[in-house]
Amino acid sequence: MPATHKPLPYPTNAIEPNIDATTMEIHHGRHYKAYADNYNKAVAGTDLEPKSVEDVLKNIGSVPADKKGPITNNGGGTVNHELFWELLTPGGSKAPVGKLAEAINTTFGGFDKFKEQFTTAATTRFGSGWAWLVKDGSGKLAIYSTPNQDSPLMEGKKPIVGLDVWEHAYYLKYQNKRPDYIAAFWNALNWDVAEKKFNG
Repeated sequence: MPATHKPLPYPTNAIEPNIDATTMEIHHGRHYKAYADNYNKAVAGTDLEPKSVEDVLKNIGSVPADKKGPITNNGGGTVNHELFWELLTPGGSKAPVGKLAEAINTTFGGFDKFKEQFTTAATTRFGSGWAWLVKDGSGKLAIYSTPNQDSPLMEGKKPIVGLDVWEHAYYLKYQNKRPDYIAAFWNALNWDVAEKKFNG
C-alpha cells in the first residue's frame, strides 16, 4: 500500500501539558489512520497505487478528475500528519538552529517576527486547515496557510513546519481557544527536526 498508518514514535502523553494524551490518541489513532486508509481506497487498482503519496501529490495536476478530491483530502491528510508527528518529537531545540535559523532571520527579520507571522497565518485560517513554513524550489522561505488537508507539495513547495488547526487537533483541551493551542505548539515544536527538513 502506498500509504501507511505509521506508529506514533513516542508515547501519546509525551507532549503533555502542551497537547494531552487523549487528543493524541484520537488524532493519531483515528483521524490520521482514516486518511491513510481512505487514500489507499482511492488509488486501489489504478496506476497511482504503486507510487508514493508524495509523488502523487506533487503531480496532482495529472490525477484524474474523479480521484483528485479524495487524493487531495486523504493523501494530504496522510503526509501533513506524518510531518506534524515528527515535529512534535519530544526534546530538541525550542528555537530555530543552523541554516534554518539563518534563513528565518534573513527572510523574516528574526525568530520573534517569524512567530508573529506564522501565528497570524494559523489564527486567521478560517475553518479547518494548516499553517505552514515552506521552502520553494529556489530555497526561499514563506509562510502561508492552506484549507482542509491541502499540502504544499501540490504547489511545488517543501513543508518545513506545519501546524494542524483543525478543531480535532486541539478542541478537547483548548475548546475554541485556538490561540492558546498555537502558543502551546511553540513549546512542543522540535526545531532540530525542522532543521533536518530544511536541509534535506
